[in-house]
Amino acid sequence: MLHGGETDERQAEPELPVGVGPWPGGPEAWPDDPRYNRELLAAGDRRNVIDRYRYWTMDAIVADLDQHRHAFHVAIENWQHDMNIGSIVRSANAFGAAEVHIIGRRRWNRRGAMVTDRYQHVRHHEDVAAFTAWAQDAGIPIIAVDNVAGSVALDRAELPERCALLFGQEGPGLSPEAVAAASGVVEITQYGSTRSINASAAAAVVMYEWCRRWA
Repeated sequence: MLHGGETDERQAEPELPVGVGPWPGGPEAWPDDPRYNRELLAAGDRRNVIDRYRYWTMDAIVADLDQHRHAFHVAIENWQHDMNIGSIVRSANAFGAAEVHIIGRRRWNRRGAMVTDRYQHVRHHEDVAAFTAWAQDAGIPIIAVDNVAGSVALDRAELPERCALLFGQEGPGLSPEAVAAASGVVEITQYGSTRSINASAAAAVVMYEWCRRWA
């Protein structure tokens, strides 16, 4: 299990026009706390983190997040290097997912993650069978998300407190193997002409619904 998986396509931490400057008062006023990063204290912290974590080291942030991550996992099939995967990982971090599981190709498109994968536990599984075996060993039911025959509308579907939300690729959706491995399949009710919504948007909707019920 890794923070963010492999090191390919890594990006520098984005500096935003928000945040804080150097710690007021200079080095003499720096807090005596190992959670704080001395370089950030000196230069300021423009990272994409909430104010609670300003000036903290990455390891300190991860350790604090580990104290209150939620009981749901997020799993994503990765057969086509889908650019939505990074955005799904970013949403998983925002909604406090326990872990993210990449199924298939080990290398995945991190661009949309905006380096939030550094703060998120990411686990790789070679294929659906390996992921299913992990879920069974952990006693975690798999809830597939796709608008296929037999799926239940999200607002009426059961979302267990402890579960793995499984998402497919943009376009083809989930593989038949993934659907077969799930104990339930949910879909998002739509009201327009398009058959489906963007994969990363769908993932964010389902994660929010889990949090609305359980967080």
